[in-house]
Amino acid sequence: MIARILLLILCLAFSGCAAKGTTVVLLKDLDGSVGQVQVSTPAGTQKLSAAGHSTRVSDSSAAPDVLRTLDQKKIEREYGPALQAMPNPPETFLLYFEFGRSELTAESKPVPPMIIEAITRRNSRDVRINGHSDTIGQREDNARLSLERAEGARDVLIKEGVDPSIMQVFSHGEGNLLIPTADDTPEPRNRRVEVLVR
Repeated sequence: MIARILLLILCLAFSGCAAKGTTVVLLKDLDGSVGQVQVSTPAGTQKLSAAGHSTRVSDSSAAPDVLRTLDQKKIEREYGPALQAMPNPPETFLLYFEFGRSELTAESKPVPPMIIEAITRRNSRDVRINGHSDTIGQREDNARLSLERAEGARDVLIKEGVDPSIMQVFSHGEGNLLIPTADDTPEPRNRRVEVLVR
């Protein structure tokens, strides 16, 4: 899964870079998992699948270099400034809703204070609120319902003092299911709003 892959790509533009080209280093994700990435040119491919795997491409017509495995000390020594410059990944919160309504489930009611705490702690200026639905009913109705859910979540945050100008609201309707289902399938986990605090 791409979301679980953390890449460090360094180009010639970085000061102190000794070699031309692009270097790709696969790092552990924050939860300790490691994804995979494939580096390809017309001349060849390398598949990075373990933490510390690294390859370099000198130009677009050359094959990627043979894989190297860098230990954590070497990664920090060679790429420390670039790692420190990387933004923190967003914090994601899930709010679930009652069937066919824009009312939070009882289990989700404690979540908004956690979102506000994250916004405050990170001094966030970028909050994205994505509304979703399951596949019960008409697609147009689900697009409207997921928008109502997202706007409702935004309104809760506004009431608690969050600046409206830092929030963006999106409606995905039934088009981006968390749990894949057939049409007209009730799935509580798809009736959700995802809030990303960057």
